[in-house]
Amino acid sequence: MSSEDVLKSASTLASYNVLLQVMFRVLTFLLNAFTLRFVSKELIGVVNVRLMLLYSTLVFLSREAFRRACLSSEGAGRNWRQVINLLWLTFPVGCVWGVLLVCVWWWVLQAPDPQSIPHYVPAVGLFCLAALTELLAEPLWVLAHAHMFVRLKVIAESLAMIAKCLVTVVMVVSAPQWGLYIFSAAQCVYAGFLLLCYVLYFIHFLGSEEAESKLFPVSHITDLLPSRPLLNWKLTTLTWSFFKQSFLKQILTEGERYVMTFLNVLNFGDQGVYDIINNLGSMVARFLFLPIEESFYVFFAKVLERGRDVRHQKQEEVSMAAEVLECLLKLVLLIGLIIAVFGYAYSHLALDIYGGELLSSGAGKTYKCLLLTVDTRFD
Repeated sequence: MSSEDVLKSASTLASYNVLLQVMFRVLTFLLNAFTLRFVSKELIGVVNVRLMLLYSTLVFLSREAFRRACLSSEGAGRNWRQVINLLWLTFPVGCVWGVLLVCVWWWVLQAPDPQSIPHYVPAVGLFCLAALTELLAEPLWVLAHAHMFVRLKVIAESLAMIAKCLVTVVMVVSAPQWGLYIFSAAQCVYAGFLLLCYVLYFIHFLGSEEAESKLFPVSHITDLLPSRPLLNWKLTTLTWSFFKQSFLKQILTEGERYVMTFLNVLNFGDQGVYDIINNLGSMVARFLFLPIEESFYVFFAKVLERGRDVRHQKQEEVSMAAEVLECLLKLVLLIGLIIAVFGYAYSHLALDIYGGELLSSGAGKTYKCLLLTVDTRFD
């Protein structure tokens, strides 16, 4: 694939990802606005802060390093069997992290009042199970992302998110007394749908004429299972390097949730309000910055070869990468300046429209500066 084709595919992937993130945020927006009418803000705080922190920490620490390493430059003749073998390590790594984190969430952190927020202990286990289910799709996700299967990610995550929202709405209306079981079941449905979509797609795709015409490196579904040769040690070393960096990135990404969870600086009700406002404040970052990061990471990994001196690489590809990077930096800087100018001035109005007095007054009024400050970062 030429550099121009890679750039076109990366741009298309970024565009679809932007649309996907818009849909996600709209659905989450409507879902939060709906559930606030049926469940307490304390319950929302436990789910969106404590349980989702468990989920995101487990998933991120288990797969981020593998994704970065396996999506890096394809130079020196990549062996996809070794890459797939390496990616399957995400699941046992996730199991180890799952045991450690569940023990912390059960026995170290203060449990919520079982009268107002029931079923906390099984909910922690179910969120861990959902995270491990999502990790099973990791080899398929990396294969799809590396080969620019744009529609697959959009369709899979869209269907999974819609299924999660439907389960949440139905259970909140019909059985609000189930408490945390509602959101645990919805998260398990999300992870299950995501895995199912990837598995069904590759069962249909592998061995087809389209796969043969694209010279896809995997020809049968059984080739996606671990096999010999086992591991590429150079790639494994690169993964370990990214693994050490992922700790710092996770702390920077979820720092405020760790503070609220481990230091108990806010009660669960205020945590719920904080998280809702935090999600509003991160809309632009997740709409634009995250899709740009994910899509153009693949572009730079395909155009430039990691670890090789820039003078020994194709100069036309280096020039193209430099131009693309310059345009991306100008774009995100312009977006950040617009947010800085208009964000805080209209934050109170946005909170009042979204959640009424619950968010625009009291604790919500205190946290409204989050609409300007949170998650406006670009890696």
